[in-house]
Amino acid sequence: MKLLAIDTALSTCAAAVLTDEGGAPDIVSQCEDLGRGHAERIMGMVASVMTDSSTTFNSLDRIVVNVGPGSFTGLRVGLSIARGFGLVLEKPVVSVTTLAAIAHESLDAAPVRKPILVVLDARRNEVYCQNFDETGAPIGEARVSTVKDLAHNLDAETLLAGSAAQAVANAAGVDKSRVCNDAAAASIDYIAKLGKGAKRQDKAPMPLYLRAPDAIPGEKGKVRRQ
Repeated sequence: MKLLAIDTALSTCAAAVLTDEGGAPDIVSQCEDLGRGHAERIMGMVASVMTDSSTTFNSLDRIVVNVGPGSFTGLRVGLSIARGFGLVLEKPVVSVTTLAAIAHESLDAAPVRKPILVVLDARRNEVYCQNFDETGAPIGEARVSTVKDLAHNLDAETLLAGSAAQAVANAAGVDKSRVCNDAAAASIDYIAKLGKGAKRQDKAPMPLYLRAPDAIPGEKGKVRRQ
């Protein structure tokens, strides 16, 4: 299998080609922490990983895209490009979430696999979060919460990961060893790995927004922040 993975969900902009011919998957990836400007950079990164991996577009078996949570603009960029490739190449487009990729990366690095809560800073004193079991399978849906609420309900065995993991640990008064990863974004390599095993969807992947945008149109075309 050959696949192209794309991530423009958060501050990082990344692309990867995964090739699996029966052994350990080979991944050629490129990632930059841009903050902004994903639309101007992502196509160059795609071209770079395709060239570096000696991959042609026609040889791809699927397209993988990170559907969030993340920024509204970033998610639209990645999804538009992934859908475009899927349409032109007549290849399936599958989705992976930021939270799932961080969960799997964190569990692989943890000394002992346990249930894990991935917590990402969502600003406005809120966090994006989701629980996963020790295998990385989701427990319940992704949601918006607060550090205080998560700390109050934190299970005694649950590990923590993500950019807001330390804040939850501090609020809950638990040992810092419970935080196994403080990543603010998903690894493109793990997005590619999860995309390899992701089920094909009947409908096109949709963005996982979780809440309304921070900026909304105001009067006379001006942008108003909530």
